[in-house]
Amino acid sequence: MGKLIYAINTSLDGFVEDATGAFDWSVPDDEVHTFYNDMMRGVGTQLLGRRMYETMAVWETDPSFAEGPAIPADFAAAWQDSDKLLHSTTLTEPVTRRTRIVTAFDADRVRALKEASPDDLLVGGPGLAAHALRAGVVDEIRLVISPVTVGAGKPAFPVDLRLDLELVDERRFGNGTVHVAYRVRP
Repeated sequence: MGKLIYAINTSLDGFVEDATGAFDWSVPDDEVHTFYNDMMRGVGTQLLGRRMYETMAVWETDPSFAEGPAIPADFAAAWQDSDKLLHSTTLTEPVTRRTRIVTAFDADRVRALKEASPDDLLVGGPGLAAHALRAGVVDEIRLVISPVTVGAGKPAFPVDLRLDLELVDERRFGNGTVHVAYRVRP
């Protein structure tokens, strides 16, 4: 059975984008990018909202990633090697292979996917993750915290949700970025 993992980049003050929608402060160096590559290789299915999908689809639609430097090319290959369940009410056709569109989050569908999957599942984007967290289907949270505060923007977590967590992993990178992983306690 696969675990559903919410993995997200955040600023130290807990935002995934600043007040202008920018996230350039979270661009990974080679060491952090290699960490993402390794994490992505273990993912069988990604659950993505429309905005996260549109941001990430370039890993398949832009050939320069696959043809470029080894570390980004490795991530592009790993990203493409998973199924995508795109949650959107506006998109009717995916631009990537292995992608199916659904119009609404369904916790029972996610439970069935987890039960049937030998690999982990990844939920990307704080909006879709909020639905999964509220439904109690997220098993693990992985934060990659950049050494920056941005003051305001899009929060990584809904403000009206309490979660009890158990630290299961941590890692410090040379550029000051920190990864922490927590198991969500029932």
